[in-house]
Amino acid sequence: METVAYSDFKKLDIRVGTILKVERVPGTEKLYKMQVDIGGEGTIQIVSSLVPYYKQEELLNSRIIVLVNLKPTTFRGELSKGMLLAAETEDASECVLLTTEQQIANGTRIT
Repeated sequence: METVAYSDFKKLDIRVGTILKVERVPGTEKLYKMQVDIGGEGTIQIVSSLVPYYKQEELLNSRIIVLVNLKPTTFRGELSKGMLLAAETEDASECVLLTTEQQIANGTRIT
């Protein structure tokens, strides 16, 4: 396993967010486009391949953990400005979103 310096970890801006809107990305089998409230900095769009694991209604209003300073990228014409964090088995048969144990405000930093 490769290790990283603490200074590298500190570069990651990981926050609590809430999924406000979920839509399928047309013409794809696995992609959702989600609007995620990350607190004082507003809402960001995240595209993720969660269709095999979650129904849209299960994701709506979910409190999740989000990497917000990831370089934006485009998936099937949709801009993704962050990455939600999830635990996924090696064979990709299971995927579970990371969340908080208790309620805490959107935008709260993960340290």
